[in-house]
Amino acid sequence: MADSKKTLFVAVAGNIGAGKSSLTRLLAERFQWKPYFESVDDNPYLPDFYANMERWSFHLQIYFLANRFKHHKRMTESGEPVIQDRSIYEDAEIFARNLHDIGKMDDRDYTNYASLFEVMTDYLKSPDLMIYLRSSVDHLVQQISRRGRSFEQGIQREYLEQLNQHYESWISNYRRGPLLIIESDDLDFVNRTSDLQDIARRVQQKLEPVRP
Repeated sequence: MADSKKTLFVAVAGNIGAGKSSLTRLLAERFQWKPYFESVDDNPYLPDFYANMERWSFHLQIYFLANRFKHHKRMTESGEPVIQDRSIYEDAEIFARNLHDIGKMDDRDYTNYASLFEVMTDYLKSPDLMIYLRSSVDHLVQQISRRGRSFEQGIQREYLEQLNQHYESWISNYRRGPLLIIESDDLDFVNRTSDLQDIARRVQQKLEPVRP
């Protein structure tokens, strides 16, 4: 990609199991961007959260918000082309909102969380491109089972359906910058070079108008 070493911020959004981490890694390798991955394996709250969402939802969301804020700030101030696995906006627009809607986060905690999110994101630069991996719930269930993370195996199908609904609502109203929606159910960009090449081509086309 021309001018690939100039400042650039790309984010990859999508539900649990959509393939965000894999696509982030592959696009980073292809375009020589620096990747920033979602903190999962070292997250001290995830196992507890999936075992008892009411008890740990606020703690988990604050952990994600703090870490992604630090990553977001570091990325946009680095002067490098970067790509992020899951954006800070998904924490509030999808996960915290859903936890509140289904009664897993009470009104007081959600109000405090949303207020903190608004204050923090006022200081952040929006992505130059948001990539949304759209996946059906059947595909997500398959992917979650295949990758075998023990703390994810108890995730209910209904929970994934609720998250997908919030994702669709968020994406339909996304106005922070350029957006690329990728229908991922029939793609295998990890094992099929042609699928990755097609995605890379579409990414490059979307980025051309924002290149210096």
